[in-house]
Amino acid sequence: MTAPTAQKPTAPTVSVRDRLTNAAARAVIGLARALPYRTRVPVAGRIVSRVVAPLAGWRRRIRDNLALACPDLPPAEVERLVRAVPDNVGRTMIELYSGAEFVDRVRELPLQGAGAAALEAAHRDGRPVILATGHFGNYDVARAALIARGYRVGGLYRPMKNPLFNAHYVDAISQIGTPLFPRGKKGMGEMVRFLKSGGMLGLLMDQHMRHGVALSFFGQTALTATSAADLALKYGADVIPIYGVRQPDGLSFEIVAEAPIPHGDPEVMTQAINDSLERLTRRHMGQWFWIHRRWK
Repeated sequence: MTAPTAQKPTAPTVSVRDRLTNAAARAVIGLARALPYRTRVPVAGRIVSRVVAPLAGWRRRIRDNLALACPDLPPAEVERLVRAVPDNVGRTMIELYSGAEFVDRVRELPLQGAGAAALEAAHRDGRPVILATGHFGNYDVARAALIARGYRVGGLYRPMKNPLFNAHYVDAISQIGTPLFPRGKKGMGEMVRFLKSGGMLGLLMDQHMRHGVALSFFGQTALTATSAADLALKYGADVIPIYGVRQPDGLSFEIVAEAPIPHGDPEVMTQAINDSLERLTRRHMGQWFWIHRRWK
């Protein structure tokens, strides 16, 4: 019998739409990166808010999400958020593509909040931590700042559907710090080994998960993965909600680490993570990514 021939991995399918979307994104990123940092960030925000958001249908999605989650918001506030949310998305995008310049702006930021001491103690003792966060402010501020000061922080990410965009996006966030673990069998295995070795793992907890648990977010049912709680319970890790809160100047941040979530029932722990993000979002409504299809 002849030995079976090894099968090469199937290359991801690239559609015409993928190529056009990626070309447009690269054009915006290239234009913004040609500018000084303090100019490129607000320019990217304006381009995404005024050009990308209408073309991508984000304005309607923001209005729909707000109508579901916050039906009592005044119309004027809804219209403000329709502009402010994509502006923050655009700023975040170009910050992530700014590599060392972005890291230099956040590396010295102090850790604030009730969880700061616990986070520092875990780093000192080499204990694992789950850094639970969401698509709020700039979600990579804490990871960038902690890695820059010597913390071992990895991140789990969901590869984007557009393989062309995904390739340069992963390269960009890798410039901020590694390791990074893609969702999937191989990535999950590497992630678990990293956590067991005493690493800190950043998880974005506010995405719709088809097989998640029906929990609450802004009073609506939101399918949410209990992975943060499950990993914490299995490997003895603290779960610390942490956020990079954009400041009124649009360029600087505060890093807020909330008190560790007590170990217990995974669904109760995960609901506490949702509640943490909701509380912060209600204080800074324009900083959560209302463009997401959180409630399907």
